[in-house]
Amino acid sequence: MISLIILIVLSGCSLNKNDMTNLEIIKSTYEGKTSEENGQNLAKYVSKDISWTEAKGFPYAGTYIGLENITKNVFNRLGSEWIDYKFTPEDYVASDDKVVAFGTYSGTYKITGKSFTARVAHIWKLKDHKIISFEQFVDSQTVNDAIK
Repeated sequence: MISLIILIVLSGCSLNKNDMTNLEIIKSTYEGKTSEENGQNLAKYVSKDISWTEAKGFPYAGTYIGLENITKNVFNRLGSEWIDYKFTPEDYVASDDKVVAFGTYSGTYKITGKSFTARVAHIWKLKDHKIISFEQFVDSQTVNDAIK
């Protein structure tokens, strides 16, 4: 009986099993069933003042603060200017409050009809299970070639 009570008490003291790890949070922004689900997960986990940096030389280069600015300057443009634009993650590296996702971008630019693929890495920083920053590293040349 005492062992059962100890077991019950210890199970109540464990971490909340519903808390996702930082790696799981980031994976949820890429690996949902749909891009809409990925976007919902991103919205769920971003901090109010997230800093989002698109690489210099990339068509949407710049740093945007807050999900509204990110949506306007990055996601809306990706959705309206490209066909099947996507990031396909290859792997992740996680350490404490940082998660790196690396893989490949691909898509077809609507105006030119040109397709591309580009290697990319995303560095995410989190604090208290909220995404506080994103930084993109990408081979922008193939993307820019598709636009020309």
